[in-house]
Amino acid sequence: MARIIEFYFFGLKVTIAMLLAGMLVLVFGNVVLRYAFNQGITVSEELSRMFFVWLTFLGAVVAMREHGHLGVDSLIKRLPPSAAKVAVLCGHALMLYATWLVISGSWTQTLINLHVGAPATGIPMAFFYGAGLAFGIPAFLILLSDAFAIATGRIDVTTVDLVRESEDEAALDDLPEPVLGQLSPKH
Repeated sequence: MARIIEFYFFGLKVTIAMLLAGMLVLVFGNVVLRYAFNQGITVSEELSRMFFVWLTFLGAVVAMREHGHLGVDSLIKRLPPSAAKVAVLCGHALMLYATWLVISGSWTQTLINLHVGAPATGIPMAFFYGAGLAFGIPAFLILLSDAFAIATGRIDVTTVDLVRESEDEAALDDLPEPVLGQLSPKH
């Protein structure tokens, strides 16, 4: 099962890269065509907007799995372990509810717009609203899994980082170990 999940998230990262490349080609190609040949790609703006929406929602799923979203956990770190566990579980319950709202709203909008075409491409607008489902369902499962692991004690909320406190911290986490040694103050 772990291999299937890893493959799924690898596929998401590849999809995100392809969407970004598609946006780059469409927007840059449209700019070049407009300035050089006084023509443009009619569907460029619409497709790049759809690509951006899908890229954002899929990127949010990947960030959620890697606990890469920014947040503040200073209160949780100051609470006693049992209170911290309850607070984190309450936070997960609220996030599950909000994610359920995204799923149900996206589902409703997808059904409503199933036969409504986008103006330039004619692609059903359900594809646009389906991005909410592509985010909501995996996010709900990730949150549910994390909440279960916290409730059963497999994740200790006092020692694990469930969020990133700053983008600088995230950048430092991505540096290789020899570089980190050079950054530390010399005694």
